[in-house]
Amino acid sequence: MTLPNPAELLPQMARDLRAHLAQRQISEPRFIGIQTGGLWVAEALLAELAEPGPLGVLNVSFYRDDFSQRGLHPVVSPSALPFEVEGQHLVLIDDVLMSGRTVRAALNELFDYGRPASVTLVCLLDLDARELPIRADVLGASLSLAPSERVKLLGPAPLALELQDLAAN
Repeated sequence: MTLPNPAELLPQMARDLRAHLAQRQISEPRFIGIQTGGLWVAEALLAELAEPGPLGVLNVSFYRDDFSQRGLHPVVSPSALPFEVEGQHLVLIDDVLMSGRTVRAALNELFDYGRPASVTLVCLLDLDARELPIRADVLGASLSLAPSERVKLLGPAPLALELQDLAAN
């Protein structure tokens, strides 16, 4: 399987995001990247958009419903939102949408900061393996993988995708 090149997906994602925000008459969105891959995608997307605004970072480790199964990454940095969430139009950015659990955790954490006016979800890839009814508003590409396959985003620059076979480990 040939994986898409993130650098080739980002210009179209930027155009789609501009159109999405314009359609909803959102002029001053606040951007948030989900640690780690979503933050890398957010930085690259903001560069593509030539958007100088502040970038928030969410680390959803403590908000995941599978925390007891996955454990905690040895280095957990805190979330940092350099703006108010209450009443703001947020653009939440992640690298890979698979089960939807990371996005659900991110939404739970965001609502602990306040009630946003809206949340637009942007994802580089959708693996079409959802366990929750969560879909991206702006998407780079969709992939269908074998049950033992995963995709990992390498970065921060340049961004690259790596196919991993869990059965081989």
